[in-house]
Amino acid sequence: MSIQTTDHDVVILGAGFGGLGMGAQLKEAGIENFAIFDKGPGLGGVWRENSYPGAACDTEAHLYCYSFFPHLRVSRMYADRNELMGYLERLATRYTLGPHLNFNTEVTSAVWDGANALWRLQVNGSGEHTARVFIPAWGQLNTPFVPAFPGLADFQGAAFHSARWDHTVDLTGKKIISIGSAASAVQYVPEVAKVAGSLEVFQRSANWIMPRNQVIFSKEQLDSFEENPDTFEQSRRNLHDFRENGFERTRRATDAQRAGVAQAVAHLEAQVPDPELRRKLTPDYEFGCKRILRTDDYYPTLMGENVELVTQGIDAIVPEGIRTRDGQIHKADVIIFGTGFSSQAFQGDLQVIGASGEDLKERWADGAEAHLGMSVDGFPNMFMIYGPNTNLNHNSIITMLEIQQAYILKILVHLLTAPQASVEVRGRVLTSYNASLQNEMEGSAFSADCSSWYKNAAGKVINNWSGTVEEYRSLAGHWNPGDYMLSGAVLPVQETAGV
Repeated sequence: MSIQTTDHDVVILGAGFGGLGMGAQLKEAGIENFAIFDKGPGLGGVWRENSYPGAACDTEAHLYCYSFFPHLRVSRMYADRNELMGYLERLATRYTLGPHLNFNTEVTSAVWDGANALWRLQVNGSGEHTARVFIPAWGQLNTPFVPAFPGLADFQGAAFHSARWDHTVDLTGKKIISIGSAASAVQYVPEVAKVAGSLEVFQRSANWIMPRNQVIFSKEQLDSFEENPDTFEQSRRNLHDFRENGFERTRRATDAQRAGVAQAVAHLEAQVPDPELRRKLTPDYEFGCKRILRTDDYYPTLMGENVELVTQGIDAIVPEGIRTRDGQIHKADVIIFGTGFSSQAFQGDLQVIGASGEDLKERWADGAEAHLGMSVDGFPNMFMIYGPNTNLNHNSIITMLEIQQAYILKILVHLLTAPQASVEVRGRVLTSYNASLQNEMEGSAFSADCSSWYKNAAGKVINNWSGTVEEYRSLAGHWNPGDYMLSGAVLPVQETAGV
């Protein structure tokens, strides 16, 4: 029986912000022969998966949208999960992405076929697909992580990760334990506390937390944004510049970093009068080393009568709850794991095999790296969105995604003009780029002495970009064909104006 093969110019992996934005860019460029695959049941990516109570974005909504599709009627400055899902659904409708979307379809392997200058993809339930260009938009926070606690399988109550929230579990009046106190936990803990009989929040390390200062837009403001989009764009520009200036807070031993510490400490002191609780909530590591959080209701929740902050380490999970290292048993009906993600397994379980037969997972065994976060030598015609060293701590990741999409499109419109064309970044270019990036990291709080999801076990910063968005744009706002090995087509010696 012959294997059915479906041919595409482009295959995009992932239907979150990155993949949908790339699809919209392809449509605008008149490229129609593409498919978007997602192993989940619908679009949304990280926002589809994180449906926990209180899920919201901690970047201003006027920044957390594409410039070519502004979120004009977003109701508040920090949008919740449902509004962001609505935005993505409207984006897919506006750019007619429906016919290109394929859900519950997991790409299990991608192998470069050099003889035919294309990628051969195996897709569960859909046979083989080929792609002239493969664009993984797999994200960095897509694989929930639960530590291998001793006795985990013995717990007799309900247990789930925050990114796999079990909405069938009624939390009303229950004894609940939250393991973790970072970005997701500071959002769901206040909501869980409203219904829980008791809630214990297990904290491994405190977080630097800034005030959120939520803004709810009036109908008149929303009407103004819609009737005169320039007012929205001005707000967007002002916020972008404000957040760009905030990057200095992540540079070590700067006045801006000290100002960030002062603001976070003032926020803590204003909301937590108990000196002992304040002590537990004060980080013992450098500002910016871990993700800086924004919330106005987490600290007050910890002072509630039914809430307790636990800083003792976990010895084991037992049938009735958790045993801490001091021997105490903390009983629970429900355990919620707010324990983060396997943030450096960019490709997850997907096997990606390059031109020489090299497995991308093996290539990245000592740490993922890519030129501009998008290209790896030995893997032609593959361009990543939100790849290694493109995450931010200070501004909107959506702006970074849009820069990457535009860069890829500039190459792609030339590449697709010739059936056998291929483009591969030169190894020396990637090596030089990564060396420069890591050198810049030495002055960054991202590389300071703390454990964070930004770094691998050896201490190398894998996830974060080393500078501002505009510094990234200065590098990725154009492309230099000299950085690439080109074959099968004559591509322009320098970037074509207006492409």
